[in-house]
Amino acid sequence: MIVGTAGHIDHGKTTLVRALTGVDTDRLPQEKQRGISIELGYAFLPVPGSAERIGFIDVPGHERLVHTMLAGASGIDFALLLVAADDGPMPQTREHLAILSLLGVAQGAVAITKVDRVDAARLTAVRAEIVALLAGSTLQHAPLVPVSALDGQGLADLRGLLLEAARNPVRRGREDALARIAVDRAFTLAGIGTVLTGTVHAGRVSVGDELQLVPGVAGVGAARVRGVHAQNQPVHEALAGQRTALNLPALAREQVQRGQWLAAPAAALQTTRLDAELTLWHDEARALRSGTPVHVHLGAADVLGSVAVLDAGDALAPGSRGLVQLVLQRPVGAWWGDRVVLRDASASRTLAGGVVLDPYAPARYRRTPQRLAEVQALRQPDPAQRARALLAIAPQGVDLGRLAQAAGLDPQRFAPGLPEGALQARVPGQHAALGPAQVEASQAQVRDVLGAFHERHPDDAGPDAARLRRLALPRLPEPLWRALLERLLRQAVLAQSGAFLHLPEHGVRLSATEQRLAQKVAPRLAEAGFEGAWARDLARDAGESEALVRTTLARLAQRGELHQVVKDLYYPQASVARLAAIARRVARMSDGEVKAAAFRDATQLGRKRAIQVLEYFDRIGLLRRVGDVHRLRSDSSLFVEAAA
Repeated sequence: MIVGTAGHIDHGKTTLVRALTGVDTDRLPQEKQRGISIELGYAFLPVPGSAERIGFIDVPGHERLVHTMLAGASGIDFALLLVAADDGPMPQTREHLAILSLLGVAQGAVAITKVDRVDAARLTAVRAEIVALLAGSTLQHAPLVPVSALDGQGLADLRGLLLEAARNPVRRGREDALARIAVDRAFTLAGIGTVLTGTVHAGRVSVGDELQLVPGVAGVGAARVRGVHAQNQPVHEALAGQRTALNLPALAREQVQRGQWLAAPAAALQTTRLDAELTLWHDEARALRSGTPVHVHLGAADVLGSVAVLDAGDALAPGSRGLVQLVLQRPVGAWWGDRVVLRDASASRTLAGGVVLDPYAPARYRRTPQRLAEVQALRQPDPAQRARALLAIAPQGVDLGRLAQAAGLDPQRFAPGLPEGALQARVPGQHAALGPAQVEASQAQVRDVLGAFHERHPDDAGPDAARLRRLALPRLPEPLWRALLERLLRQAVLAQSGAFLHLPEHGVRLSATEQRLAQKVAPRLAEAGFEGAWARDLARDAGESEALVRTTLARLAQRGELHQVVKDLYYPQASVARLAAIARRVARMSDGEVKAAAFRDATQLGRKRAIQVLEYFDRIGLLRRVGDVHRLRSDSSLFVEAAA
């Protein structure tokens, strides 16, 4: 359990920690000289009958060092708020209480210090002031313990209260998540190398694990952990909720700053834009308006940013809660559920606090009904619940891998339990799903688009998969599109002829006469090569009716066995595949472009015929016309076997 001290300057935080643990947390010379805490200090108290130790984070009380206090407070489990009996609640008492409440710290106690300096009447009055101060905060039910570090009064009671809480701690970090440590100190030890200290916010970290700095540093990859201390003891593994010191000799001290994270590579992410649920502190005099510049405190980081109110008009009233987007001036590490605190632009007072809902917040359409519904779905407490809530409303599906990473979970092992009828797609580096209602809507859209295509192009077999996606569901992610096609083909909702997709009823059967004619004209089509064969010439050479031959050729094209490049000009599949391979080769040599002259030279065709072939490739989705050139579509799967 991590205990964080809080309170006004000179209210006895460091002295009380020393009385409880025997450790002086003021370690810097200037702290000794000035008698105040400037940096975070750490001490530990053994729990009798257990291997556990209580970790204390002693934070500065000076108003100019609130940013340092926040760096320590973000990882605590238990708040120990100190109020000197002779002073009573002071300005930093109030601000520290606001910070603890906005960070969601609900487990704690209030130590009324220096009781040896006051009489019973004064102590009673201070108690009343503290009770009034705590009203409406997360610590409003916290016990009040009078203590004196000078004569030991009340220390046994306070120590007993802390030990009892440590035996039944309220864990705020997920031990089943990937490791995340908020770095608040970095130093170098001779013969050991770089040591980073911080609080384990989630997961567990062991000797031999690889961790990555977040935000990342150019040229610096994952570093292996050579040694682990937890709660000031050498261990093999540190767990969520513990103070830890990690030896990472591969990192240079200069590469690390307070506010960075150490994260398992699979969970590593950084952002400059995040959506959060925010509460404006009830004692604020003014509403929090969109565009307000703020200091954003997240983990141990302090970064400048601005607020965009999403769902409460253009402002958040004091004491109210709403959805906001925070736009940051530099990247930070942020994950779902992380607590965030805002201070004003001059860093003189605490404004608001809340919880991160989406570190992948969009820059556009952030206030649309669809987006607000998605953010509301992200309020669900469990990642599997969030996945299912999003699936019910997301028209283009849900990126489950990104959802898992945003929660600090392993994307490869995230299995939220999808509803019946949902569609799931797993490919290397991607894991996505589409909800049952969206699957039905997508299927209907594909059928409608294909039906319209067949009406416009009755002699074509149909579009290939890439073209059909562009026509029907251009925004559906590629893995989900492939999974949807597989299901539709398996269920016979669609049929496939070669690379072409069509409705089952669009496929045609040849009559005996048409089969005979198809066999008769096949040699002549093959001989025609890249020039193709005209319907009238095929009829003449076969000695058959031109009308019957035309009908047969059209049916063969509809089945995907022939290609009608222009009206009445036909090519067999093999010839078109070779022409497509040449087009791909020309594109590879010209940065994706296929110019008519280059294609003409490569195929030895005349300019007119070369242009006709290229325009056909535009029509079926192999190429795309851009100005005077044709560009290869990178997503087209047409004739890829021939290209290989």
